[in-house]
Amino acid sequence: MKIDIVTIFPDFFCGPLDYGIIRRAREARLVEIEVQDLRAFAHDRHRTVDDRPFGGGEGMVLKPEPIFECIESLGVAPQGERLAGAACESVVVLSAQGRQFDQQVAGELAGLQRMVLICGRYEGIDERVCQHLGDRELCIGNYVLSGGELGAAVIVDCVTRLIPGAVGNDASTRQESFAVAETGREFPGPSSTCGSRGLLDYPHYTRPANFRGMAVPETLISGDHEEIRRWRRRTALEKTWRNRPDLLEKASLSDEDKRLLAQVTGANS
Repeated sequence: MKIDIVTIFPDFFCGPLDYGIIRRAREARLVEIEVQDLRAFAHDRHRTVDDRPFGGGEGMVLKPEPIFECIESLGVAPQGERLAGAACESVVVLSAQGRQFDQQVAGELAGLQRMVLICGRYEGIDERVCQHLGDRELCIGNYVLSGGELGAAVIVDCVTRLIPGAVGNDASTRQESFAVAETGREFPGPSSTCGSRGLLDYPHYTRPANFRGMAVPETLISGDHEEIRRWRRRTALEKTWRNRPDLLEKASLSDEDKRLLAQVTGANS
């Protein structure tokens, strides 16, 4: 996969792209990431990329000319082809006004051959970039950041780890929180575990079995794989009900899940 990040702060990405899964994926040539300095496409002596908005208002807005020139220099397919699905590419505008990024969108992007991320700054980006250049507009949450760089780093990390081979054990990405509810895919797992199927992940414990009087649940050290699976599913349901009850509305719940959830909500009501 090829990823281009368009930003006025290219040095911002010196850290996020050089560690962990992203670094390993780049070294294995599973993903190629390039950072494009938007100011390189501004041709006045001050390398100006922003201007005051028509109609007045506070702050500055990123100009369309440098962004259009930058994207066109990358050789991506025309917007019409991308929107029609004729090109396996996407030009993403990072904006507080965009659709909220989630695991479903990450899965869609991970299936592409190329992704371009345009990082907004100041009060935003000239709307003609969103209407005539980008094919989707995304944000990473219901809050405002100083720019799109942090959002771009989040998207690159989330998408990269979904590329086959990027994570050492591909099954680990199939059993994480949100993995099924957002992507709509079921992933069978070992009998001693349970996939998230749209819930938050179950609690995890490691050695020592007793730390400062805090003991690991007996079920997990019992060796009974079916009981472990049931315990993990029940605790995942409980954590989701407690922290993210909204996820239960769209989660794929079996009859057993509904019985376990009734036990959880009854015990905690």
